[in-house]
Amino acid sequence: MFNTDMNKKWFWIFLITTMLLFVANKVLMDYKNPLISSDEELVNHEYVSSQKLYENVWNIVRKNYYEADMNGQDWYRWKHRYDGKIKNDDDAKIAIDTMLASLNDPYSRYMSKEEYNEQNTSISSKICGIGVNIASIAGKTEIINVIEGTPAQNANLQSGDIITEIDGKDANGLSISEVANLVRGPENTLVQITVLRNSDKFVKKIIRKEIKIKTVKSSVEDNIGYIQINSFIGSTTPNEFLEAAEKTKDTDGLVIDLRGNTGGLLPNAIFIANLFIPNGKLVSIVGRGGNSYDIQAQHTDFEINKPVVILVDGGSASASEIFSGAMKDYNRAKLVGTKTFGKGMVQKIFPVENETGLNLTIAKYLTPAGTDINKKGIKPDYEVQFTEKNIRNKEDVQLNEAKKILTKMINQLAHN
Repeated sequence: MFNTDMNKKWFWIFLITTMLLFVANKVLMDYKNPLISSDEELVNHEYVSSQKLYENVWNIVRKNYYEADMNGQDWYRWKHRYDGKIKNDDDAKIAIDTMLASLNDPYSRYMSKEEYNEQNTSISSKICGIGVNIASIAGKTEIINVIEGTPAQNANLQSGDIITEIDGKDANGLSISEVANLVRGPENTLVQITVLRNSDKFVKKIIRKEIKIKTVKSSVEDNIGYIQINSFIGSTTPNEFLEAAEKTKDTDGLVIDLRGNTGGLLPNAIFIANLFIPNGKLVSIVGRGGNSYDIQAQHTDFEINKPVVILVDGGSASASEIFSGAMKDYNRAKLVGTKTFGKGMVQKIFPVENETGLNLTIAKYLTPAGTDINKKGIKPDYEVQFTEKNIRNKEDVQLNEAKKILTKMINQLAHN
């Protein structure tokens, strides 16, 4: 429970106080932590030649990559490799991608203007479109799910629908990013989507609206609070978690669902962990040359001290592992599900000229107990696997087991 019985007045005090905590953590990391500090704008609007673009990215990697030996190679071999060969930004991207591939690091990634804008949209949690999640399956653009309360739902688009055309343009052969850019547009403008459902093809004219991306959902059942964090990427995630904490404040325990949560922004994971862990080290960041920095919990008059069970699986990565690793090390939660992904690397976002961007690995992190989980993952306290029968019957055995374990924790606490 929260340490105080919060009525509405106290909730707003709590909200303001904890948001100051979030700002304090952000300031602390930005100005005292040399590993991840940044005072850059999110987008670099300066334009340079494509050749210069390549050279600048080469230099950023040289100065900042977490392995000084650059995966056992002489980094200068790349400096003049493409002199006179880069004619446009597409050429620059191919050259940069080839250069980065030599690091054998799947997390360091250069992004074109369109790709970088897509990432920034995820961070700002604000887009104007129709409200569908799409994926490329067997070369076709398929709707994976439709977001509730969006134009797509109102137009009766469904999971499994294949998008074949956008405003008359053939979607076949287009990347997911290209399809998304065609579907999105200014608010209150019209987009025409041609969809194939089974063998039926039909056209939908849909008015684009701002799609508010919620990263946190919550509910209450039998005095157990359930909070699902879909991602730590959104700038609104801390506020959304506080709202979920308020909705579940009268419950005796919490199930926090991180399954499929591939990570996001480090400050978001730190902020939420600090609500449960008021003192001590939350994570260690180890950078180039072994330089390390510990991020400490910040003092706050409010904390959530009720029993917690965290659901994890192979899709729980990065910021999800920072949060769940800290909760496990301090014995603040029991983990249920399957082993996490094992992404223990920290990326910094570098805005690059021509409105492009670079995600570069600049450090690794260790859990409070000093555990390096990269490529290893975090083993749950209780391993629960889905069977084919569970999947067929849409039975969430992991959530059911989490509730049983949490109930035992609550009962034990009541008898102490």
